Amino acid sequence: MRIGELAATVGVTTRTVRHYHHQGLLPEPERRPNGYREYTLRHAVVLARIRRLTELRLGLAEVRDVLAEDAGKDLVEVLTELDQDLARQEDAIRERRARLRALLETEGGLPAEGPVSPQLASLFRDMAHVSDSPMAAKDREMLALIETTADPEGRDQLMGALGGALARPGGKERALAAYALLDALADAEPTDPRVDEAARALADCLPRDLLPEPMEVDPDNSFLRAFYADFAPAQAEAIRRTLHMLTETEGDGP
Repeated sequence: MRIGELAATVGVTTRTVRHYHHQGLLPEPERRPNGYREYTLRHAVVLARIRRLTELRLGLAEVRDVLAEDAGKDLVEVLTELDQDLARQEDAIRERRARLRALLETEGGLPAEGPVSPQLASLFRDMAHVSDSPMAAKDREMLALIETTADPEGRDQLMGALGGALARPGGKERALAAYALLDALADAEPTDPRVDEAARALADCLPRDLLPEPMEVDPDNSFLRAFYADFAPAQAEAIRRTLHMLTETEGDGP
């Protein structure tokens, strides 16, 4: 048989046959005096087996193990491992679908920063009254980043603390005032007297134990350097002073 006849017999393409040659799965026949390769029935048998194995979603390395005469694994072992792997994939797919359903059923719909957890989505709804504030938009982006990168315990603690701060009497009004003061600093200098006012207003909105460690004074903290660089100079200075206020008053009441 020529390569085209072999491919048609087994139901694959000639390109697939050449790929299996290149991968060392299908032996290449010797060329006849006319220069053409002549495939035998044995080649068709092996090619058909490769097709069956790949249709079971075995990788080519696993197919090679099955085909090799001195393979460390027999077919039953390889197929058992494949079945176990598919079972794990099914579990992962079910978990992902459950998370997607929870997101699609989020009360009030998904926020612009989504997908986020239901807890953070609830916090964003509480912040909806400042939706036109550029600083509030940055704050939501930062919270979405923290939720993605923080460990579950730290994330739950942060979301609970911020949610509790907004739920305090006058909490939303204080947040609105703080955002307005920070927005007004977009074109100001770090020495502007309004910087201190904005810092105190922001500190008044946040739980005093929000930052248990004085991380803001660490000059080697690359995250904080990038964080401050994302704000206008006066806004960054206000936030820096806020962090100092929060850590200096650790242990005080909310």
